[in-house]
Amino acid sequence: MSKTVWITGASSGIGQEFARRYAKIGCRLILTARRTDRLEALAAELGTPCRILPADLADEADCARLCAALAGENIDIFINNAGFGVCGSYLETDAAREEEMIKVNVAAMARLFHFAVRKMDAAGGGTILNVASSAGLLPGGPYMAGYYASKAYVVSLTRGVAEELRENRSPVYVCALCPGPVNTEFNDRAGVVFALKGITPEFCVEEALLGMMHHKTVIVPSAFMRLCTGAQKLLPTPLLMPIVARQQKKKLG
Repeated sequence: MSKTVWITGASSGIGQEFARRYAKIGCRLILTARRTDRLEALAAELGTPCRILPADLADEADCARLCAALAGENIDIFINNAGFGVCGSYLETDAAREEEMIKVNVAAMARLFHFAVRKMDAAGGGTILNVASSAGLLPGGPYMAGYYASKAYVVSLTRGVAEELRENRSPVYVCALCPGPVNTEFNDRAGVVFALKGITPEFCVEEALLGMMHHKTVIVPSAFMRLCTGAQKLLPTPLLMPIVARQQKKKLG
């Protein structure tokens, strides 16, 4: 019997690539994103059974509706991927945009994670991958302060829940994907130019699946980013923050 995979942020980038990879092995997909037309186009391309559930995850009512729609579904794998970034000085960024980012990256992510982990535990097993960022492994990110903080929440929540599940001998496995720059629509939406060369969504997903196969809790695609996130632990925060700030300023173009 084929597995059912639910993917948020499925209409582009990492989410779209996960959909393509799982479709290739015959999984049934549940696709969630804001843009119905793009979900329909993706479903037509994939050639596997797809259920389309459009939702704006910044809208609390949409999140509730989504959970209600999935109450009767058996979900084997959940790719909790939806999210975006805001770049610029915190003195100048749009307050509404910052708040929308928190609603999607933190509030909706946590609500859907909570919904899925309890559902899978009751059903006897499942896998959840929360898409965070290598930004979430750093103590802060000047000029993308809100984004870094939101992704730190994702990493911390995933680590904490993973340990709870292990201690309770739950059959549910959870992990956090923490890539550096990925060549997706992320930089266009955030209004940035990556300071470092990005990896492809295909490589990111390949690394994610490998990490999931080995049941890693935190997955960092690419040896370079693993080196960077490991090396930053050796620097005191007062020395690290100006370095991060310089890199972030380069993104502003």
